[in-house]
Amino acid sequence: MAEYLLLINTDESVYAQTDIDMTADHDAFRARHADVILGGAGLYGSDTATTVRTDGTGNAVVTDGLFAESKEVMGGYYLIDVPDLDAAIAVAKDVPAYRGGIEIRPVMVRN
Repeated sequence: MAEYLLLINTDESVYAQTDIDMTADHDAFRARHADVILGGAGLYGSDTATTVRTDGTGNAVVTDGLFAESKEVMGGYYLIDVPDLDAAIAVAKDVPAYRGGIEIRPVMVRN
C-alpha cells in the first residue's frame, strides 16, 4: 500500500452557491471511501492565509495572503492509503471538487 495526498483545488466562488451542499457531498465521499481514507480536512478561505518565504539570505519574510495569485485555491485535502497511483486516481475522480481539480501527490513515508 502507498499513501497519497489528494489536494483539493477549487474556485472559492462556489462557496457562495446555495445549491451546493458541500458538507453532505464530502460526508458521502468519506463514507464511500472510508476504507482508504487516513485523514483529511477542509481549509478556511484564502483570505485567512499567511505565507512565510525566505528571502534568499536565510531570513524569513511573513506576508498576509496566498503564496501565489490563482483562480483556484487549496480548499482541503484527503490522505489516502491505496495500492498504487491508479487506485489513487480512481478515488480522486470521486472527490467533490466544484469547478476545480484534485492534485495527487505520493507521500514520502519513512520507516
